[in-house]
Amino acid sequence: MAQTTGPELKKLSETKKLVLGTERNLKLIKKGSELKKVIIAKNCNPQTVKLIEKYSKIRGLELEVSTLTNEKLGTLCKKPFLVSVIGITQ
Repeated sequence: MAQTTGPELKKLSETKKLVLGTERNLKLIKKGSELKKVIIAKNCNPQTVKLIEKYSKIRGLELEVSTLTNEKLGTLCKKPFLVSVIGITQ
């Protein structure tokens, strides 16, 4: 799948198909539930990246390292905080 763009993220956030946050996404990845893709901000903590990569690989989830910072991802999702990890549900 191609790189997810800003307008695509905006559209997905309006349809409530995004899961925001490291802890929530890790929990869903470990459970093996409804996520189909995980997006990580380009300036995400390296330890978080390793952890998400590890569990995504185990579950066979698509993982994308965005070209956007966590600040820009938060803005695109219309949130007043930084967003380092975004999960896209099915």
